[in-house]
Amino acid sequence: MPNSRRQFLRSSTAFATGIAGLQIFADRAHARKIRGYGPLVRDPNQVMDLPPGFSYRIISKSGQPMSDGFVVPKAPDGMGAFAGGGGKTILVRNHEVNADVSRKEGAFGDQNRFLPRLPKSKLYDTGSKSGKPTLGGCTTIVYNHRTGQAEKQFLSLAGTLRNCAGGPTPWGTWLSCEESDDIAGKSLAQDHGYVFEVPASEEMKVVDPIPLKAMGRFRHEAVAVDPKTKIVYLTEDRGEGLIYRFLPHRFGKLSAGGRLQALALTAQPAYDTRNWKTALMPWQIPMDVRWIDLEDINSKKDDLRFRGAKQGAAIFARGEGMWWGRGSVYFACTNGGKAQKGQIFKYTPSPQEGNAGELRQSGKLELFIEPNDARLIDNCDNITVSPRSGDLFCCEDNDHGGEQNIVGVIPNGDAFIFAHNAMNSSELAGACFSPDGSTLFVNIYKPGVTLAITGPFRKA
Repeated sequence: MPNSRRQFLRSSTAFATGIAGLQIFADRAHARKIRGYGPLVRDPNQVMDLPPGFSYRIISKSGQPMSDGFVVPKAPDGMGAFAGGGGKTILVRNHEVNADVSRKEGAFGDQNRFLPRLPKSKLYDTGSKSGKPTLGGCTTIVYNHRTGQAEKQFLSLAGTLRNCAGGPTPWGTWLSCEESDDIAGKSLAQDHGYVFEVPASEEMKVVDPIPLKAMGRFRHEAVAVDPKTKIVYLTEDRGEGLIYRFLPHRFGKLSAGGRLQALALTAQPAYDTRNWKTALMPWQIPMDVRWIDLEDINSKKDDLRFRGAKQGAAIFARGEGMWWGRGSVYFACTNGGKAQKGQIFKYTPSPQEGNAGELRQSGKLELFIEPNDARLIDNCDNITVSPRSGDLFCCEDNDHGGEQNIVGVIPNGDAFIFAHNAMNSSELAGACFSPDGSTLFVNIYKPGVTLAITGPFRKA
């Protein structure tokens, strides 16, 4: 691996997750020597290079038989970890599978031969004239930390499309997002571009596929839920996407509906945060925010972002990963920045978030990271935070065949390479920690492998 990260990041302003602001990066030689981790050790099996003392187990592979008689689908992506019984961890895992272009990609095997085992009522989209269902959805893994094995794997959401990212809720469910704007037609029986809720349960069950239409129809990517207010924040994977907020009518009951809004900067309507042509969005300067009510949120025209921008909503470059931590929401914009190498933003809600009082005391948006150099952070996609230390872990997703790493940042601002994909140049995705912080789970998107990584993770 080339020693190419040139600087390390520091700031006097702390991440709300315990992570310092990022201003100066360290090169990779320095980054691998940060106290508590050290230089990466090459994996003789060429799967994942990790620091000394760390190890991984492959706990799932695409194509494997599952406990329910189906097979593990391809393209494992976003993922959430929840506490199970007996100290086990329940993983709910997205699969970013397209429409039925290949009947070997989904959970039903070659030529969909296992499809008759699933009642049609459990498929969101059974297909139109073709009769071929869309093959996206979720699988659930029950992981036993003592044995280091997946005790159970099963299908938990079926018939959706391009389930990319999502996010965990404080009430123990996973919100799975369709990164799609496809509408019903020749090959599809349903419109797509929705969020679906999947309980984190050890019970082998496929959830009823109910789209949460009050959360809008667009190319959803990730969500984060404020555990105090139960307000949901959402990203949109578009070059001119918006950041959304969902105010539920009943906290913890998203299916009861709510109000969808878009983020805007109070002083500058329709502000372009992307910094593509001119560096307009400054680093680490908190800016006042207001939220704009949206109408016709399920339009088939895929124009919600454009109408929101006309109302004054701020524009973002491919909002992807999002995570909640210690009072703030952090989200990655994969193509943001002058060199389009990514940005990470921080949004701190108002103490009166969602109430009339936020007009007097608004939430704050801050640009936290903009490296503009592939040698620094190369298109951060999924992000997560260690519950033990507050360290931020960023999954790179570059599309130019470069190396793919998990880049970490510790609370004092030092950056480090935590893991390197030694298998291939596929993106790493779905990084999330077990509730006790002892295990980091991550997917190698292609060929479809899920790993459990353990070792001496830092403590605060």
